[in-house]
Amino acid sequence: MASISRPINEFCLDLYKEYNKNAEGMNIIFSPMSISIALALVELGAKHNSAAQIEKVLHLRKATGRMSLGSTPETTAPEIELDQSQERQPYFSLGSTDGGTHHEEFHALLLQLQNLDKRYILSLANNLFVQQEFEFRQQYLMCAKELYGAILQTVDFQNALEAAREKINSWVESETQGKITELFAPGVLDSHAVLVLVNVIYFKASWEHKFEEKNTVQRDFRLNQNESKPVQMMYQKGKFKLSYIEEIGAQILELPYVQKSLSMIILLPDDMADGSTNGLEQIEKAMTYEKLVLWTSSEHMSGGTVEVYLPRFKLEGSFDLNLFLQAMGMTDVFLESKADLSAMSFSKTLFLSKVVHKTYVEVNEEGTIAAGATGAEIFSSPTMKHRTAPAWSCKDGAGTLMSGENCL
Repeated sequence: MASISRPINEFCLDLYKEYNKNAEGMNIIFSPMSISIALALVELGAKHNSAAQIEKVLHLRKATGRMSLGSTPETTAPEIELDQSQERQPYFSLGSTDGGTHHEEFHALLLQLQNLDKRYILSLANNLFVQQEFEFRQQYLMCAKELYGAILQTVDFQNALEAAREKINSWVESETQGKITELFAPGVLDSHAVLVLVNVIYFKASWEHKFEEKNTVQRDFRLNQNESKPVQMMYQKGKFKLSYIEEIGAQILELPYVQKSLSMIILLPDDMADGSTNGLEQIEKAMTYEKLVLWTSSEHMSGGTVEVYLPRFKLEGSFDLNLFLQAMGMTDVFLESKADLSAMSFSKTLFLSKVVHKTYVEVNEEGTIAAGATGAEIFSSPTMKHRTAPAWSCKDGAGTLMSGENCL
């Protein structure tokens, strides 16, 4: 998991800094894993500069190898019959010689997260909502399924756009236990969409050491030098891992969840007590992947008795990622004249129209609930003509030929 966790965290810091340029006084909340996986599914169907730019933004090229879906003619791809009595094997072949591709690394990460302690709830799901009767490459659909567990559902963006939007939003709401209710607002999707890729993530875990509700009282939480607001402040005294980083003048606290497989890491500047934001800005400027790893390493973190005051809170975030991703260098895939999604479809007129993201997090005495969802809309030029018959099919475990909504 280490090889793909680094790119995810580096992308997280890049996006945070880009978003923070115009977010003074605002809370920032997003799921870098959800966004990374959704964009990786786009990159799986991209080639040339479109793929290279996505890989660069996601920090994938220097970490792992690359797989191309466009090297083998579609007509030579074997049809798959799944024998449920045997271990399933992907039918694609990888062209990397350096130990694996980032898609394989994402696949390994998803498997690992599915096998955490049963006292955690951590679920990730991917869905491809495709325009009915539109032609997609069989290899792309199967790789999305094998590597990312993506299910496939047909919708009709052209003639039933609102029904398609409601179907997507309903799936997201169900997968996030009702925490994200409307990923796509009315008017966001377009009737020329041919594919909407969606990733969702849901997390729920209890603290290793829970806060007692009787100790939660209202206290002022300083927002800056001139403003404060009353919050429900939780409190407990116990043994936790803590460190102090002199170069940024900040404390780092680790709050473990049950069984200590996962933790919340909190960075607190010295001057937050008097409402100054200088310390926070210093941390933001100094943060890199290497420094975060160092600051939270065992050589810096040591156990001791700590008094912890932590606000009980709920936060929700929602934003369009297009401008941020373009500012970070992912430009070609958003332009019809430059986008190359030819590993996804035979069509030459596909491009990425929109990437939206929503998040939810709740922290209380029991633990944490968090959810994230990312949707990417693939658009086809209005001049594109669609086939009048299903252009993809597969076989289920019993060898029955299927097409349409039940295929994957």
